[in-house]
Amino acid sequence: MNNTEKLSINQTDGLPLFSQILPEQIVPAVTQAIENNKALIEKTLATDIPFTWDNFINVLDEADDHLGKLWSPVSHMNAVVSNDPLREAHDACLALFAEYGTFVGQHKGLYEAYLSIADSEQFACLKTEQKKVINDALRDFKLAGIALPENKQKRYGEIKQELALLQSQFSNNVMDATLAWSKLITDVNELDGLPENAVAAAEQAAQEKELQGYLLTLEFPSYLPVITYAKNRSLREEVYTAFSTRASDQGPNAGEFDNSDIIDQVLALRHELALLLDFSDFSEYSLATKMAESPDQVITFLTELAEKSRPQALQERDQVLAFAKQMDNLDQLQAWDLSYYAELLKQHRYAISDETLRPYFPENKVVSGLFAVVKRLFGLTIKESFDFDTWHEDVRFFHIYDQQQTHLGSFYLDLYARAHKRGGAWMNDCRVRRRLVNGELQLPVAYLTCNFTKPVGDKPALFSHDEVITLFHEFGHGLHHMLSKIESSAVSGINGVPWDAVELPSQFLENWCWEPQALALISGHVDNGETLPAELLEKMLAAKNYNSALMMVRQLEFSLFDFVLHHQYKPQQGSQVQSVLSEIRAKVAVITPPQFNRFQHSFSHIFAGGYAAGYYSYKWAEVLSADAFSRFEELGIFNAETGQEFLQAILEKGGSEEPMALFKDFMGREPQIDALLRHCGIK
Repeated sequence: MNNTEKLSINQTDGLPLFSQILPEQIVPAVTQAIENNKALIEKTLATDIPFTWDNFINVLDEADDHLGKLWSPVSHMNAVVSNDPLREAHDACLALFAEYGTFVGQHKGLYEAYLSIADSEQFACLKTEQKKVINDALRDFKLAGIALPENKQKRYGEIKQELALLQSQFSNNVMDATLAWSKLITDVNELDGLPENAVAAAEQAAQEKELQGYLLTLEFPSYLPVITYAKNRSLREEVYTAFSTRASDQGPNAGEFDNSDIIDQVLALRHELALLLDFSDFSEYSLATKMAESPDQVITFLTELAEKSRPQALQERDQVLAFAKQMDNLDQLQAWDLSYYAELLKQHRYAISDETLRPYFPENKVVSGLFAVVKRLFGLTIKESFDFDTWHEDVRFFHIYDQQQTHLGSFYLDLYARAHKRGGAWMNDCRVRRRLVNGELQLPVAYLTCNFTKPVGDKPALFSHDEVITLFHEFGHGLHHMLSKIESSAVSGINGVPWDAVELPSQFLENWCWEPQALALISGHVDNGETLPAELLEKMLAAKNYNSALMMVRQLEFSLFDFVLHHQYKPQQGSQVQSVLSEIRAKVAVITPPQFNRFQHSFSHIFAGGYAAGYYSYKWAEVLSADAFSRFEELGIFNAETGQEFLQAILEKGGSEEPMALFKDFMGREPQIDALLRHCGIK
């Protein structure tokens, strides 16, 4: 390996050199960095001087920051430009990281050193954020089994390694299953009902594979138009079946990428982990680091929301059924019919559809409008930079500045769906804000990743209003990460924020997508730049809460399924995934999917991501965000003073204080559920 190759992966001073990272470098570089960190821990602990923030915590944190910056581009590329050599190298490192995490979490000397600082006189003189870092670390030592006997500590480490590998395999299976299915349409009449944009995208997808016709895939920008607009019922059924059975024992690729055993193993291992640490089940373990205080509190919260929403959801369902009967004499709707007839009813009732709105949301206008919104709200200026290395030609890069033109942070923007890119949308950190050992301030850098329809032909990408909302959501996460004023990495930005509070800034920013003053900034017709006409705006706002109760109970179904699955797990019975899901659906859902549906097999949030026994966080944080937004509704949606208060109370504080205390600082009281129900039009 020559020097330039070594430099590209180990270079962590500036921005990552994505294009120079070679898969064969990854495992040696990570192995060496972990060995260096272990040696530094032992060397630092061997000194006789009393441990302090500066000579101990910050020194070790810097080493971990280097390891994180080395790993960040590797992990990110595995999610957005995956290939076999990269995946192999990435997955080979997961056991190394799990072992290192266990080594740190169960290191008695480290624990005692943190304890000595917490018990020292200097602790009272530390900043609030530094105290929070130390208290969180002591909590995490206990959650890593610091108090366990050696044999149980060993088992804890084995479980963490197994879980890391299984969760990555789950994600790989979903990606592979998504890629494995496609359908080439040669007769364009089969696509009758699909918007022009979707037909053109399907044609472009075929051309990219050197095929004649129209290529449908299971990537969301391809799947959604078919299930929503295709008049061909058998096509909708075929695409729905393939999508809803991905990575399972059912459907066109049954058994090929099956996640069934992985789900069972993950649930069993999580339960065993919880028992090792003296929790009753994994849901209790999950809540040890969250705002919610008990499993009963979470289940009561979700159940009460369901009870308030379900009667209206039943009405909304029946209205769609009646419309399908009237239109096509259908007595019964199948799962692949609901979105189609719901969309037809929406158009009939409000004379509007997502496709009517799409030309008003070209990418350039939406992105510049988003930046204009946050400038008016928080006084931020965002400037594009072209001097950066990237993983794909579509990626853009920006810097954020405050009112004094001080550089606050930067972000990558990767908007379009493509093969070998994980589905969904997310924000992740590339660099975290922290004060380096040499006194310099490291600025935060974020990845903002979406899977929107890419440009077709010579036209810019045209976003649906839902995609605009998604972009605002992820940008809210990005602001939380990049606007942090905290200098201790463990509680800087989104770090250290309880999982059920981390969605507050993201869901909060979504509100501006519905405000006429903000829509004037983010909309402009692709052909003439005309902002959204008053007539369309009125229809859009009238349709805002169309079927909102149906959507609410769907999210509550997912949240309850996740939480109850982990809370009620019994080793002697096994996972009981399908029976738990059926039981939840019987109580909450108003539409029962077909027997073959295996949505859980691609539920990456809980089986491959960080939302295990925590998917309820979306609804929990939505209460906070709707309530916080009510202040802007009262005082003006671009009220600069209120914007600065939100910036200072929530965004700048990161995880340095408890979220309920921060919320009360901003609102002057505890959160109330009323604003959420009002925003959703649920009475």
